[in-house]
Amino acid sequence: MARTTPPRPVDVTAHFPELTPRARTTVRLHPRAGAPTTGDSSIGGPLLWPADEPWPTCPDHSGPWQRGVVPDDVRLRRRILDEAWSRPRADGADLLTAEERVIVDRAEKRRRVPQENDEALMVPVAQLYARDVPGLPRPDGRDVLQVLWCAADHAGDYLPRTVLRWRTAADVTDRLAATPQPSVIGKGNFLPEPCVLHPEQVTEYPAPHELPGELADRIEAWEDGQGVVYQYDLAVAPGCKVGGHAPWSFTDPFPMACAECGSDVMPLLYVEGSEWDGGSLSWRPVEDVDRTGPGLRGPGNATQLTIGRGYGMQIYFCTASYDHPHLQNLQ
Repeated sequence: MARTTPPRPVDVTAHFPELTPRARTTVRLHPRAGAPTTGDSSIGGPLLWPADEPWPTCPDHSGPWQRGVVPDDVRLRRRILDEAWSRPRADGADLLTAEERVIVDRAEKRRRVPQENDEALMVPVAQLYARDVPGLPRPDGRDVLQVLWCAADHAGDYLPRTVLRWRTAADVTDRLAATPQPSVIGKGNFLPEPCVLHPEQVTEYPAPHELPGELADRIEAWEDGQGVVYQYDLAVAPGCKVGGHAPWSFTDPFPMACAECGSDVMPLLYVEGSEWDGGSLSWRPVEDVDRTGPGLRGPGNATQLTIGRGYGMQIYFCTASYDHPHLQNLQ
C-alpha cells in the first residue's frame, strides 16, 4: 500500500516567498512491518551481500565476552508484548503471564554474554535501491546503498557506529545465503524490526534554527494566528527519510564539513523510531489515520528503534567524494 502525506495545512511560501529557493525534496521512506528480501529496499531487512566479502564488525566491542542483550531475546520480547496487548483481559489483570514475564525481563536485562569468534558483528539497518528512492545520492554506477551499525552507544554520543556500502546490484552474482547475526548487542532499541518501505517524495523547508533570525522571528509571529507550527507542520518531515533538510531540534545548527577534505556535507539518510508524534500529526499518512497496532507497535513505529531519548540519527555525505568518511549527528 502506498503512503500519502496530506497536503500541508498552509502554503507557507505564499506568506513567505523567501522560503521558495530554500525548498528541498526529500523521500519519506514510510517503513512498515513486513518480510523484505535481499532484493527489496528495507529497514532492518536482509542485505544483498557478496558471499566472499567479510561482514563488518565493530573494533570497539571485540573480545570473548560482551555486556548486553541477545538479539533473539529482544525479538521474542517484542512478539510476546504484541500478543499480550492484542488479547482481551479482565480489569486489573496482569498483562503478562508469569512465564512471559520471565522472558520479557531477561530480554531487558544487560548481562555478560559469550561472543562468537571474538567479533562484534554489525546489524543491517537500511538497504535502499535507487529504483525505489528517487534522487538517491550515490556514486556513478552504483544503485544500492546499505547501512549497518554496531548496536551500542559509542563515544558517549548515544549513537551507534555506522558503516556505509555502495553497490551495483548486478555485480553481486554469488550472494551470501543468510544474514549474520551478532551473539550480543549493546542495546535492544538499536535492533530494527524488518520493514518494507513505501517511498514518497515531499517538499521540505529548513527548520527554524537554520533560517535567518529576522525571517524566523516573522514566521513565529505569523504562526500564532494560523493554527499551525512552522517547525512541526510546515518545515521538516518527520520519520525515516532520504535527503531533504536536517531536522534540527534540541541543538542549534553548527558548521559541519568533511573531515578528510573540508568540503560541504549534505543530508543523506535520517533514521528515527517514530514517524509522527503528538506534535507532528499533520504528517501522518492518510492511509494510517485509522490504523493502530498492539501496544507501541503501531504503523508509525514499526522499526521499534529508539535513538537517544526519542531523537534520530542524521547521516551526511561529502559533496566532493562518496569515498570520504560520512558524518553522523544526533538530532
